[in-house]
Amino acid sequence: MLKQIEGSHAMAEAIALCRPEVICAYPITPQTHIVEGVGELVKTGELENCEFINVESEFAALSVAIGASAAGARAYTATASQGLLFMAEAVYNAAGLGLPIVMTLGNRAIGAPINIWNDHSDAMSMRDAGWIQLFAETNQEAVDLHILAFRLAEELSMPVMVCVDGFILTHAFERVDVPDQAQVDAFLPPYDPVQVLDPENPASIGAMVGPEAFTEVRFLAHYKQQQALRLIPAFSQDFAKIFGRAAGGLLRPYRIEDAETIVVAMGSVCGTIKDVVDEMRDDGVKIGAVCIVSYRPFPVEELRQILSSAKDVVVVEKSIAVGVGGPLADNIDGALRNLDKPPKLHSAIAGLGGRPIMRASLRRLFQMAVESPWEGAHFLDLNEHVVGREIHRVRKTRRSGSTAENILRQLAMASELPPG
Repeated sequence: MLKQIEGSHAMAEAIALCRPEVICAYPITPQTHIVEGVGELVKTGELENCEFINVESEFAALSVAIGASAAGARAYTATASQGLLFMAEAVYNAAGLGLPIVMTLGNRAIGAPINIWNDHSDAMSMRDAGWIQLFAETNQEAVDLHILAFRLAEELSMPVMVCVDGFILTHAFERVDVPDQAQVDAFLPPYDPVQVLDPENPASIGAMVGPEAFTEVRFLAHYKQQQALRLIPAFSQDFAKIFGRAAGGLLRPYRIEDAETIVVAMGSVCGTIKDVVDEMRDDGVKIGAVCIVSYRPFPVEELRQILSSAKDVVVVEKSIAVGVGGPLADNIDGALRNLDKPPKLHSAIAGLGGRPIMRASLRRLFQMAVESPWEGAHFLDLNEHVVGREIHRVRKTRRSGSTAENILRQLAMASELPPG
C-alpha cells in the first residue's frame, strides 16, 4: 500500500510484518521513532504474539535480544551512535554465537564532541564485528531491506544490521510502498532456528574456546559472510518476484556504461550523487556511480568487474578512520590492487557530523579527480581558514584549550563581523 509516511514509521510497519516475537527497546536519537512505532503496534494488538521489553540500556537491549534468540524467538532491536558503542561487547557476542538478530542502526556521528547528526562513524566502528551490514539509500529501500534481513539472518544463522541515515531517512516523510502481510509471509518463512536452548535436548551456547579451535570458529564466521555474497542477490531476486520491485542486492550501478569516472558511495548520499551524474552526463562527461548496499560482506569481485574499466574512481564516504583515511576507500583499494591497470583511486571524506553534501561541491570534486588528482583523503568543503588558525594556536600556546570550543568560538566571531 502506498503511504506518505515518516521513514521510521514505515520501517516499524515493515518490521511488524516480519512477525518478531521479542522486541527489546531503548530509545536513542535518531532511531527512537522506530521502536516507538513497533511498540504502539504491539500495544494496539496489530502485532500479535510479540513481547515488547523496555530495558535500562543499549547493552541490555542487545543482551535481551541475544537471550531471546538463543531461546528460539525471532528477535529485533535498534540503536544508534553511542548506543552501539555501549553494546559493543554484545554486538561481538551476537555474531560470535551465530544468532539471527536483526537490528536497525540509525546512523549518527560518534562523539566527542557531542553530535546527534548523521554520518557513518557508528557503523564503521563495528564493521569487523561479524554482522552483515546493509545500507539503505531511500526509505523504500529501508523498508525492503528489513524484510530481506530477517530471511538472510535466519538462513545463515547470523545477525544483520540494517543501516539507515539518521534524520535524512528516519525523520523524512516520503511516499513508501508498505507491503501487506501476505506478501511478507510468502517471502519470509516461519522462524526455524538452527540452534536453540531446549530443555529436552540440552546444549551449551557460548562455551569457552581455546587456541585449539578458535581459528576454525572465526574462519567459519568468515565463511558465512562469503555465503551471504551469494544469498543476498538470490534473495533479492526472490523479493522482486513477490513484491514487484528490486530490492537489496550487493550494489547498484548507475549510468556506468562507457563511464571513465565512477563514483562509489553508500547510503542516502547516493541520491545526490546520481543527480550530479545526470547533470554532468548532460554536459558530455562520461561519469557513472555505484551505490554499495552490502558493506559486510564486501562485494570485492562485483566491484572489481565494474570499476576495472574506469580511469578514475572517486570514493565519497561519511566516515574516517583517524590516522588512515576513509575505511570504504581502503576496502575498494584492496579490491582493485591486483588489477593489471587499476584505475586511479580518489578518496573524499564528506558529510561528517551531518554537514550538508551539496551538488555543487560534489561536481567540483568529480572534476578535480580528473583535472588535478590528490593523494590521501580529501575533506570535502573543509574550512581551511579555521583549521589553519587552530593549528597555529596549538603550536603557539601550550594551554590552547579544547579544539571543539575554539573552532566554535572562531565561527561565532566570524558570523558577527560586518560585511566586507
